[in-house]
Amino acid sequence: MTHPSTKTLAPDKVADLLRRGRALLIDIREPDEFARRHIQGAQSRPLSSFDAARLAARPDQTVIFACKSGMRTAANCERLVAGLDRDAFLLEGGVDAWAAAGLPVQEDRKAPLEIMRQVQIGAGSLVLLGVALGYLAHPAFFGLSGAVGAGLLMAGATGFCGLARVLSLAPWNRVAGG
Repeated sequence: MTHPSTKTLAPDKVADLLRRGRALLIDIREPDEFARRHIQGAQSRPLSSFDAARLAARPDQTVIFACKSGMRTAANCERLVAGLDRDAFLLEGGVDAWAAAGLPVQEDRKAPLEIMRQVQIGAGSLVLLGVALGYLAHPAFFGLSGAVGAGLLMAGATGFCGLARVLSLAPWNRVAGG
């Protein structure tokens, strides 16, 4: 048995397939990313809980996977096609390339920033604060920058980010009615 393979498709080719109803576009980004900006008609199937066997593609549809830049889909293409009975494609350059090509995206500017962007903003702010206070107030404040660096190192090594967990509890990240 041969395994399905993946190749890339340019945004304009994907747009044409979608217009003609010949494509099933699967966005593998996490729900917070999808809520902020996505391609109209894309189905949200986060990589963290992805199951290719649950994709309901018609026999005449081309399955296409998308992420933000194309890197996540490329890095996970074997997993994405593992349960498919056909070849699949990756949106070349992801949603960013789609938008750069002038193709329409659905954006919700009121949706919270993606949690990892919030982590980057928070961690960067704490590092800058630690450095500024270390120079202006007391050298012990440099420890704040060191602690943030250690936390980011551990998050990268273990896949668990405590700051992301704390930020997910913030009021602006809570789902309405939940």
